Amino acid sequence: MKAVRISGTTGIDGLECVELADPGQPGPGEIRVRIHASSLNYHDYGVVRSGAPQFGGRIPLSDGAGEVEAIGEGVSEFAVGDAVVSTFFPSWLEGPARVADFATVPGDGIDGYAREVVVGPAAGFTHAPRGYSHVEAACLTTAGLTAWRALVGDGGLKAGDRVLVLGTGGVSIFALQIAKAMGAHVIATSSSDAKLERLLDLGADQVINYRTMPEWGSAVQDRTDGEGVDHVVEVGGPQTLQQSIRATRIGGHISLIGVLTGFGGEIDTATLMARQIRLQGLIVGSRRQQQEFIRAIDTIGLKPVVDRTFELGDLAEAFRYQESGKHFGKIGIECTSSSR
Repeated sequence: MKAVRISGTTGIDGLECVELADPGQPGPGEIRVRIHASSLNYHDYGVVRSGAPQFGGRIPLSDGAGEVEAIGEGVSEFAVGDAVVSTFFPSWLEGPARVADFATVPGDGIDGYAREVVVGPAAGFTHAPRGYSHVEAACLTTAGLTAWRALVGDGGLKAGDRVLVLGTGGVSIFALQIAKAMGAHVIATSSSDAKLERLLDLGADQVINYRTMPEWGSAVQDRTDGEGVDHVVEVGGPQTLQQSIRATRIGGHISLIGVLTGFGGEIDTATLMARQIRLQGLIVGSRRQQQEFIRAIDTIGLKPVVDRTFELGDLAEAFRYQESGKHFGKIGIECTSSSR
């Protein structure tokens, strides 16, 4: 089968296309999946770009969507021909968070989905949403589920809430779509006026250019009559967190899910305490939460925004496009040809 793996410690330039042995038939509790699509996340980019020795030989990409080709003994949840999508934490099936590292994450601690065929535990997949293409389904594993957990699973989003989303990456666009589908008021930011227009077209109620308005936290307060927003989907990290804190209402909720501006930095603990803001770090979600998200998708008809799709052999080019920051929403990867 065709695959892409990381060779050496040269970052994106170290990606190589290889031919690997077919993984064979599934054993008890396993399924064989023809992987038709994946999608790029900042996490995938970080793994590939790092050049870290532990990733030498690793098959990247944490998202995988495709079709079940065979099922092993004892598998009753899936049938041959089912469209499925992978989970980010294959062993976190349900309940509260119980993982704090990436040791079991495809494309990081174990081989990922930049390949044509996978054989693995059935619990590492769920059914894909009805009517989704494989590329669309592959957008859910990381970005989609993260936005869902941030706003609904842990945030308790309800109609009438105010939501702030930062930028136009996959998580932020999903968060905008989920929030609007559930009747929330959404304020969105970007440094591009053209992207701000697209955010308005997608349903954002208000937009802010954070480059021309660097104190955008205060601007959010002004636009909410001095109250602030109920939820912030915080993808930036240390260089944006202070503004997010300013933008949040007393007793509000900030989901810290991104490190686009780094890993360190100071936190205004005095304001957090005084305003009684709940700052919660989170990494994606459980299999159960993914199933709940997909049931919601089947009800509300949400579709991911896919900016551009690349062939598996052009994975390095896809990462460079991601690196440019020109994309709006998700970047898809076609691993094998499909009629879906």
